[in-house]
Amino acid sequence: MASASSGPSSVGFSSADPGVPSCASSSASGIKRPMASEVPYASGMPMKKIGHRGVDSSGETTYKKTTSSALKGAIQLGITHTVGSLSTKPERDVLMQDFYVVESIFFPSEGSNLTPAHHYNDFRFKTYAPVAFRYFRELFGIRPDDYLYSLCSEPLIELCSSGASGSLFYVSSDDEFIIKTVQHKEAEFLQKLLPGYYMNLNQNPRTLLPKFYGLYCVQAGGKNIRIVVMNNLLPRSVKMHIKYDLKGSTYKRRASQKEREKPLPTFKDLDFLQDIPDGLFLDADMYNALCKTLQRDCLVLQSFKIMDYSLLMSIHNIDHAQREPLGNETQYSVDTRRPAPQKALYSTAMESIQGEARRGGTMETDDHMGGIPARNSKGERLLLYIGIIDILQSYR
Repeated sequence: MASASSGPSSVGFSSADPGVPSCASSSASGIKRPMASEVPYASGMPMKKIGHRGVDSSGETTYKKTTSSALKGAIQLGITHTVGSLSTKPERDVLMQDFYVVESIFFPSEGSNLTPAHHYNDFRFKTYAPVAFRYFRELFGIRPDDYLYSLCSEPLIELCSSGASGSLFYVSSDDEFIIKTVQHKEAEFLQKLLPGYYMNLNQNPRTLLPKFYGLYCVQAGGKNIRIVVMNNLLPRSVKMHIKYDLKGSTYKRRASQKEREKPLPTFKDLDFLQDIPDGLFLDADMYNALCKTLQRDCLVLQSFKIMDYSLLMSIHNIDHAQREPLGNETQYSVDTRRPAPQKALYSTAMESIQGEARRGGTMETDDHMGGIPARNSKGERLLLYIGIIDILQSYR
């Protein structure tokens, strides 16, 4: 890790910075926590229904009574069609009315002159603001064929961890994109947010805010299942040793016992203060870039009247990983090979704060892998994977 001329700074997120989740000032992810079973929490245990997420009699995950396999198939069929049809339309500037367009196509199981036959129940697929989202994807260097290949060439992978709201999460097989089910109000809010989001990204694509690449709806069994496609903050090819959801608040900000029993729990602010009382060491330039990005992003969120967001921080301990025996992996480190260079620009935490877009290659070194280099108070080398999450809720 490069050090500043004055040496590495003992730095953290200052609580004096308005709206910036507070971290502290210098220490560890050499944290010894009693880890629960390494077996995913779904295995062998009957899963309770959380929100719209449930399990059918065969043990398969369902969402609004649609099986996960049927939902994945519908998503891939729908995205293949909508991206293909969009490619026939000439490129042009985004107009105000583009933010409010909704395109809809019916997929009967027997097929039609526009859609292929499939073995799922009939469904309808809606695409929101297709021209606007095409622009967002282009802004981040995502070509239509890359978007299609990532999402539709291989089966989507369902992630075991669901949100507290019962959202379903899928990741593309190349680790590039996350697909998340969202509630009606969240999808509605994203639609309202799009013009301002467009303006903000135009001014500065280097941000820790979520990168939204598509908003869709699968209508099946009389239910609307809304999904959003986003950048993947946490590559599965990098083992995460500990993870925090930080709000800069301490009121009821401790992970529940149920959360702690998961293979990779999401800890909260009080846990962070207990585990890492001295904070984290970052290089001075890296710290300044991170603070500048966070402060700017928080001002954007404030302008949209968004309050209930979090800073997700996942930590990979390089020194711990080098001591761990090969094959000692969890569901979060399923692939020990080097991750392929990501297709999207500004998609990693490192790029988001430095703004150094790749040109014909990858800026990720063997040491960084897209993470922000840091150290704990023991001097152990860390990689921080950071992003702002849960922005689709507003307070009026």
